Amino acid sequence: MSFNIISAFQPAGDQPTAIAKLTANIQSGRNKQVLLGVTGSGKTFTVANVINNTQLPTLVISHNKTLAGQLYQEFKELFPENKVSYFVSYYDYYQPEAYIPASDTYIAKEVQINDLIDKLRLQASSNLFSGTDNITIASVSCIYNIGDPSQFGAHTLEIFVGKSYPRRQLFEDFVKLYYQRSEMEFKRSTFRVRGNTIDIWPAYMDDYLSLEFESEKLLSITQLNPLTGKIIKLEQFLLYPAKQYVSGGVDCEVFKKIRDDRDKQVKMFESQNRILEAHRIDQRVEYDLEMLREVGYINGIENYSIYFENSRKAGDPPYTLIDYYNHLYGKNWLCIIDESHVTIPQIGGMYAGDLARKKNLVDFGFRLPASYDNRPLKFEEFYSRIPNCIYVSATPSKWEIDDCVSPLSRGDPAAAGEGFVTQVIRPTGLLDPKVEIRPEKNQIPNLKEEIAKRIKLHQRTLVITLTKRMSEELTEFLSKDFKVAYLHSDIDTLKRTDVLDKLRSGEYDVLVGINLLREGLDLPEVSLIAILDAGQQGFLRSQTSLIQIMGRAARHVNGQVIMYTDKISDAMTGAIREVNRRRKIQEKYNQDNNITPISISKTIRPKIIEEIENKKEEKINIDDLLPNQKKKYISSLKKQMHEYANNLDFENAIEIRNIIRKLE
Repeated sequence: MSFNIISAFQPAGDQPTAIAKLTANIQSGRNKQVLLGVTGSGKTFTVANVINNTQLPTLVISHNKTLAGQLYQEFKELFPENKVSYFVSYYDYYQPEAYIPASDTYIAKEVQINDLIDKLRLQASSNLFSGTDNITIASVSCIYNIGDPSQFGAHTLEIFVGKSYPRRQLFEDFVKLYYQRSEMEFKRSTFRVRGNTIDIWPAYMDDYLSLEFESEKLLSITQLNPLTGKIIKLEQFLLYPAKQYVSGGVDCEVFKKIRDDRDKQVKMFESQNRILEAHRIDQRVEYDLEMLREVGYINGIENYSIYFENSRKAGDPPYTLIDYYNHLYGKNWLCIIDESHVTIPQIGGMYAGDLARKKNLVDFGFRLPASYDNRPLKFEEFYSRIPNCIYVSATPSKWEIDDCVSPLSRGDPAAAGEGFVTQVIRPTGLLDPKVEIRPEKNQIPNLKEEIAKRIKLHQRTLVITLTKRMSEELTEFLSKDFKVAYLHSDIDTLKRTDVLDKLRSGEYDVLVGINLLREGLDLPEVSLIAILDAGQQGFLRSQTSLIQIMGRAARHVNGQVIMYTDKISDAMTGAIREVNRRRKIQEKYNQDNNITPISISKTIRPKIIEEIENKKEEKINIDDLLPNQKKKYISSLKKQMHEYANNLDFENAIEIRNIIRKLE
């Protein structure tokens, strides 16, 4: 099936030019490009049109789950007839296995898997095998080991109406695909028997299958939705595994390899007179092998992945979602790196962090050296596996720019040629904000005057400080005259969305914050951003950060940025130069095309779930609760955590998880 974008909107502003350039570059063989799209220019819509034009299967990588969830919803709306999948870490709670030598503390792996996300991950894998019209929205977890795609593709069961299936053999085939028989609780990844009917619920679907037999002959396959009651009659069905990581089976040769490596580690520890470590690794490996022999699967089987993958040797890169794309589509697929200035460094840092944790586990006898091979990709391994890539950002870093241009023009976007595509003109005609520098002397009285002007016009203000303490003190001072709130990392995630909604609705006139007011905030009512200590060179006042911060005012027709400082830093100069450059281009375009800019009008989305703790609950003293009361309170929190996670609201789910951990 072909990609078919469905939207009431047509490309506008710089979108048509950007779409045409990106498409032509891909078709001419240019495999690395940058899309510099300013805030509010519709970068997602541009990318969707490029996918539609090239008809390439696409992997979109985002640097966090929340943004990935937003992209997933947007692409689902744009491509309702195609397969849009969601692939992120499936843990509501994840505590990796670790050992801290300084305090002799071993931390066991502890996970709480989200059933919905597990389903979506498996759905992403199975979708890839069923056609080329695939868009997968993934977090950086897509560079972690999930097993050989050829093994996953080989572990399938084709079911045809009219064919005979011996019952015992069919059950064994289900179990080999990691489905469990369950007569009491029928859910995803299980099957049950009702006389001549066998029901099986694929792990990656909301529907289950009802297989009706006459003796051993399959008479019918019915696909049923337990909620809607919708029924679909099928002639055949291809069943995929119920687990992401599958192996070719555990045989004697695998056991022998593991025991040989275990014995080497034992001898090595004994030669160093480290008897405790020798005993520890001996016991742990033997226990795991016995569990494997009995049930065929263990918690932590990924640490033995190298033994089950015949095509991979020690030290070789792991198989990841990216390998699924290469395995199925060769070089004919597209990778989109969203917010590349953040995502690329994050991808580059995954391997080192994983290695540091694993090294302690291996050095002190908790794991075999083979556990090193269950790891994320190194950056060079990731890079070599991406055939066609578009880096998408409002502030791409020098690395991305250099990667898509010739050596002669590196570091100079203006000389980058066709590989550097800009999207500066917004479909709404909105301009980048006006930027003004004012002295620090009398900055607070001046700020109050500017805030008062915005309040009269029913507009909002963001004030950016440099420290938490200053944000709190300034909030307290301004609250004497205005409705003010502050936002920084000590504010519970649960309350951040509520604060932002209250700012938009007018319950607050001003929001004071630090660097949390950069990516991901869509506040059309904000017309003024005031940056205090703007000249303090550093991460919070870098050129990239300043451009991102100033972009928050680009949603309003009267957008303005005031920088308070007595010293103009190089970062300020660069950021102001770039914003002014964009503004001139936008003004000329509007004049040439008789466009009058209009502010974005956006309704405040209703909360997915009401905030867990109302004012009465916030006053609860946990220490005063009896054990049974605390248990009940934790249970209610867990229920809310699952609801948030099921609605892809991961920030709130994580915050509740942290509360639960403190209580437990």
